[in-house]
Amino acid sequence: MKYDDASWHYGGNFPKDLPESAGATHIGMFVAWALLNGLAGNRHEAENAADLVKLRERRETPGAWFIRCCDEKFIDQDLSRQGNAFARAYYGNEKTPYLRYIDDYSEVFATATTLYHVPDTWQSYDRLALVISSRYQTFTGG
Repeated sequence: MKYDDASWHYGGNFPKDLPESAGATHIGMFVAWALLNGLAGNRHEAENAADLVKLRERRETPGAWFIRCCDEKFIDQDLSRQGNAFARAYYGNEKTPYLRYIDDYSEVFATATTLYHVPDTWQSYDRLALVISSRYQTFTGG
């Protein structure tokens, strides 16, 4: 199952002043959070282990890592069973997109011109990660 695809964003009503990579930032932030919080699927644990180290060591931004390692597509194979359960409930998928995630993303980055104008930086990630972590705790009952 495909949750999201950067081409869905830069292929639509996308700001002309931004590179296409800005269409992947919001996706990369969520995927990075999931992988950094123990929800990686076998695809990344086995096949992309060295790349996962780069993400953990913050040698590459979440969006750039996502573009390079996931070919701009967020799919169920990126996550573990628990990760997929959370993604379905919080992130959504191609049939029910952005349940609460995009609302949280919009709120965290309310001063950005558009959702696509959020910088692909670890500072942005750190702000958003607090909210995702809180949503995950609620999801797991923790």
